[in-house]
Amino acid sequence: MIAYQLSIFAENKPGKLAQVTSVLAAENISIRATTISTSDTFGVISLIVDAPERAEAALTKAGMTVHLRGVLAVLIPDKPGGLDQLTQLLYKEAVNINNAYGFVLEASQKAVFVVDVDQMEKTEKLLEEHGFQTLDTAALSAIEPLLSAKQ
Repeated sequence: MIAYQLSIFAENKPGKLAQVTSVLAAENISIRATTISTSDTFGVISLIVDAPERAEAALTKAGMTVHLRGVLAVLIPDKPGGLDQLTQLLYKEAVNINNAYGFVLEASQKAVFVVDVDQMEKTEKLLEEHGFQTLDTAALSAIEPLLSAKQ
């Protein structure tokens, strides 16, 4: 399953992220994951949201440079070596990871590693053949935060 990531290209200066979040809030769009990387004067804000096409349209209308692309959100065990299983498979099969980030869903149980790869179809098949589960945009949007059992 493929999820969709928005990449917003922006100047690296105060207020740029606030502009993005303001547009999304006005459109009632939820952000499910984010990462920001910068290089001197420019940066890229990468987001997974619950309504990627609507978000792309709203951000573009607001004058932002936006790119919507498919990514793979791979469920991995949240334990030592969990990510290594995935990266070793991709390395062995000569799949290049262009961009990636991850987050824990349930401590010591499961995490998600989001990858943008150079060979999407091949990677999807490899993951399925090796028992990895991927999440699409709807599944990522449905994830509820884990609440501590001690609350």
